[in-house]
Amino acid sequence: MAVQVHASDFLGGPGYLNSASVGLPPRSAREELAGATERWHKGRIQPPEFDQWVERARSSFARINGVDPATVAIGANVSSFVGLVAGSLPRGARVVGYRGEFSSLLFPFMARGDLDVHLVELEELAGAVDARTALAVVSAAQSSDGRLAALDDIAATGARTLVDTTQAAGWLALDASRFDYTVCAAYKWLLSPRGTAFMTVRPERMDELVPAAAGWYAGELPWESVYGPEMRLAAGARRFDLSPSWLSWVGTAPALEYLEHTGIEAVHAHDVGLADALRERLHMPPAGSAIVSVDRPGAAERLAEAGIVAAVRDGRARVGFHLYNTASDVDAVVAALG
Repeated sequence: MAVQVHASDFLGGPGYLNSASVGLPPRSAREELAGATERWHKGRIQPPEFDQWVERARSSFARINGVDPATVAIGANVSSFVGLVAGSLPRGARVVGYRGEFSSLLFPFMARGDLDVHLVELEELAGAVDARTALAVVSAAQSSDGRLAALDDIAATGARTLVDTTQAAGWLALDASRFDYTVCAAYKWLLSPRGTAFMTVRPERMDELVPAAAGWYAGELPWESVYGPEMRLAAGARRFDLSPSWLSWVGTAPALEYLEHTGIEAVHAHDVGLADALRERLHMPPAGSAIVSVDRPGAAERLAEAGIVAAVRDGRARVGFHLYNTASDVDAVVAALG
């Protein structure tokens, strides 16, 4: 399905191939954020007003990921949520993951010091899960090179699962209800300001997690939970909410709604179509990912000299295609790499 992208929706785009590091906001997000910032500057906005953007973002994220908003917690980064899961495991629990995984998904488990963290190659992960496994952890798409995890195989093991969707949500259709926990930072493919993140928790896992970072915003009625020791935590995943970075959520809500309106299946066809077109022209096999890792000497330098914004990860040039990119960006990369 072709995606109709209007030039006025984005200020940047041509030559920008670094969405795997930082996504670009659509016009709707830019305008709402500018409006809220102006009201803040004039002293015309009060803290409770920001709740509307938090709940809009929570609801949109839930719809995009096929879950009930009551199973979605909001926070500022991935590792805080991973830490809650790590803290819930009994001493000696076996955690299976990918040895080249993004460190925010591994460090909270390793930092405990009393867990059996077993790391394997990505393609070996599902096969490494056995009766001893307490939790399988993996990113849906790898940050370093865009490789996709075999989520169907991992889910089929029956083990408890924690999936980081940061490099996939926004272009890859996901059903978060298939996994016990998912975590996602929104500032990449979800086109949001840095400082917003989500966690989904299956209802039957809610009581297994200790809301160790609970504050006033985790209360059933947050603005009535600001004083006193009485435990008034929310019944659903909101008990895991972290106090929101207000202005970041102003930009996040309309960005998610923009993606939701466009349709993730359509975004996938657009993004992956461009990425696989580049892979074909570079004589690489298709990968079904919006991220392309180019292992050629001097690739990063050549892209930079051509004015193409990319990244270097694990010694390779990394490019990513999103809604503001077109076939001309594929041509530009091919030309730059000779």
